[in-house]
Amino acid sequence: MASSDLEQLCSHINEKIGNIKRMLSLRNCGQEPTLKTTLDKIGDEIIVVNELLNKLELEIQYQEQTNHSLKELCESLEEDYKDVEHLKENIPPHLPQVTVSQNFVNASDVDPEEPVKVEEPAPTKKPPKEQRSIKEMPFITSDEFNGIPAYMKSRLTYCQINDVIKEINKAVVSKYKILHQPKKSMNSVARNLYHRFIDEETKDTKGHYFIVEADIKEFTALKADKRFHVILNILRHCRRLSEVRGGGLTRYVIT
Repeated sequence: MASSDLEQLCSHINEKIGNIKRMLSLRNCGQEPTLKTTLDKIGDEIIVVNELLNKLELEIQYQEQTNHSLKELCESLEEDYKDVEHLKENIPPHLPQVTVSQNFVNASDVDPEEPVKVEEPAPTKKPPKEQRSIKEMPFITSDEFNGIPAYMKSRLTYCQINDVIKEINKAVVSKYKILHQPKKSMNSVARNLYHRFIDEETKDTKGHYFIVEADIKEFTALKADKRFHVILNILRHCRRLSEVRGGGLTRYVIT
């Protein structure tokens, strides 16, 4: 055995002997009445400190979980903000524009000493003859769009479907304005359309608003192509219209 190994072994044995001596001395101290009370108090303090450390560990775990939840919430809010910005920049063109009319005067522009003049309302004109309302097709909501099967809507977008609805409503309104128009005021074109509209009606369409492909071509710029018929199929799925066939003609009834 080398001298260096022997020295390390002796040092290790001496260290163990020293530890044993210290433990024996501490055990002897615990038997002394004057030190026993002090050691008991130290033991109690160690228990208290241990309980505090346990509470601190639980608090740290709670704060870590809270921090993780806040990070997830922050990420979710950032995604919602991006969605809102996207919606703001891509407002569907078919939505009505909101105009705010300002019918009040700022208080700072009014002289407190000057009497306020109250304008009398203008005499109301005789109300015109009540016009018959024309039923239009409601636009597809985002929830309805999301519920359309993927195979059915393919690559069509929410706005493309509602743009077609807008054109269909245009055709419906144009058609029924002619039908509701007094015959004496019709020109030759309107009169010919009127007679065609009447001929296309059946007992199944009586009391309902409907159009045919000829009305689409007459009143809109839409083409009755494959894409158009795919959208019609989607509108039937969403219960916006139904079909009534007969006489070699398909009638699209607004439901």
